Amino acid sequence: MAMKQDKEGYVLTLRMHPDEIPEDLLRDFVGARYQCVLVRLDGNDRPMDKEIEYAGDRLVQTSGVICGDPDFWNFLFDRLQIMVPCEKDSIDWLRTYLGVQTRADLRTNINARERFNLLHEEFMTWKREKN
Repeated sequence: MAMKQDKEGYVLTLRMHPDEIPEDLLRDFVGARYQCVLVRLDGNDRPMDKEIEYAGDRLVQTSGVICGDPDFWNFLFDRLQIMVPCEKDSIDWLRTYLGVQTRADLRTNINARERFNLLHEEFMTWKREKN
């Protein structure tokens, strides 16, 4: 229901349905201490998987990093995917390859994520072999 901060920390106010309150909680003394676990729920009231939830954000960040990497430009140039090894051409190529309007679409587009992961693996293999 509410959360506020005081000098000792945060105060979290919870609302519970009367049928869900353990009877022991109602009968215990006012100063009794309890511990509860909070888990963010998805639209189906199931615990969310943080790794899955933020995977798209990590891929967006990774795509930005590799598009700024001259090694990635050379990787695409060596494979005849771009004519000029530069950041702009690598960004344009990547969006076309992934079938997205912007790299931010990696947050929600599962097919684009899979394609990006495969491409990233190929790039990392090429980079290791190059060095």
